[in-house]
Amino acid sequence: MSTITPPAESQSSSTGATGADSAIRPYTAQEKRHRVFAIMAASSGNLVEWFDFYVYAFSALYFAPSFFPKSDPTAQLLNTAGVFAAGFLMRPIGGWLFGRVADRYGRKTSMLISVTMMCAGSLAIACLPTYAAIGAWAPFLLLVCRLFQGLSVGGEYGTTATYMSEVALRGQRGFFSSFQYVTLIGGQLLAVLVIVILEQLLSEAELRAWGWRVPFVIGAIAAVVALFLRRTLHETQTDASKANKEAGTISGLFRHHKAAFFTVLGYTAGGSLIFYTFTTYMQKYLVNTVGLPIKTTSYVMTVALFLYMCMQPIFGALSDRIGRRTNMLLFGGLGALATVPILTGLQAVTSPYAAFALIVLALAIVSFYTSISGIVKAEMFPPEVRALGVGLAYAVANAIFGGSAEYVALGLKSLGHESAFYWYVTAMMVVAFLVSLRLPRQASYLHHDH
Repeated sequence: MSTITPPAESQSSSTGATGADSAIRPYTAQEKRHRVFAIMAASSGNLVEWFDFYVYAFSALYFAPSFFPKSDPTAQLLNTAGVFAAGFLMRPIGGWLFGRVADRYGRKTSMLISVTMMCAGSLAIACLPTYAAIGAWAPFLLLVCRLFQGLSVGGEYGTTATYMSEVALRGQRGFFSSFQYVTLIGGQLLAVLVIVILEQLLSEAELRAWGWRVPFVIGAIAAVVALFLRRTLHETQTDASKANKEAGTISGLFRHHKAAFFTVLGYTAGGSLIFYTFTTYMQKYLVNTVGLPIKTTSYVMTVALFLYMCMQPIFGALSDRIGRRTNMLLFGGLGALATVPILTGLQAVTSPYAAFALIVLALAIVSFYTSISGIVKAEMFPPEVRALGVGLAYAVANAIFGGSAEYVALGLKSLGHESAFYWYVTAMMVVAFLVSLRLPRQASYLHHDH
């Protein structure tokens, strides 16, 4: 298997210094093309993974009655259990499983398995018989498909982040790695777009009867395309790293890199929480707390998310100039200072334009983190445990803090203490800032892999 071997490079490139680059062999035009194509192929699979994952949430309104009739309490329990298990349990398991595969058998192998599983899950959902046809087996099989997809998306982040950081062009790793979140947000926006188009073309009765299956078919076809693109990728994991007996093992990770793991866990906890606060939860917040109409809220969030997607390469390129550590300190510091004023200010607005401006400001602050989310983690671990360290730390923090953001916010609101959630997010931003102080001024790994 052919291997992309990054030329040795100085640590200074991770902090934006470029003086040492002149002593390093420059990339040939062919090498640059190969690496840019590798970034595109890896991120295309990431886009498909998140499209398929979000399509379920956006089309559930139409297919839920077909699988979870209110007359059957068992079906309703399966619905609740499925949402919980897929969102919380499967991501850490996926992060561990796919991280292990990536570190022991190669990044490419892990990414191929991941996108194949997502394709199979989407195709299976598209073809599932309903409750009317097979009874309680229908919601059970839907739950199984959803667990399958949860496992896949849980493993996608760490492997893709690792691969993209390893193939990114020297001195531009922040810029190129930012495309992981470009495609993550892009998958969400495309899922919304497909549902909106179907709503224009089909009646509500048609959507409930069979139209909801169409996005899953589209997702499965797109996953096949991504699979073929990923098959052309070159491997970045060296045979020496694979041969290490502790490669991809929990024991190897915690024996030698425990501090790095908990550092990544610390700032990912805050990063996941504030990301979900200003993306997923914000739609409900604008309706329930701010009082904007549902349709207006959809427009505001769609445009805000599009701008947020466009911000990622800009903030990623910024990290190549000022350093990952500075980006993270700005994220934690500004997040701690601005979260309460922004959320409090949103409560008082009546204009959707004012709400939009405040949300974009918040997303700009979050972009200091999300644009370099993958690379700043990858630089903390050596290649033999990199995918596992990145994937597991992300999945655990994401499940505990990111996945629960909406529930905590709505729970505190129901108790009459909504502003306590603002301070909870702020406290986690303080943690992110303090943990970011532990980041090295120069990356410890990634630049000396080979």
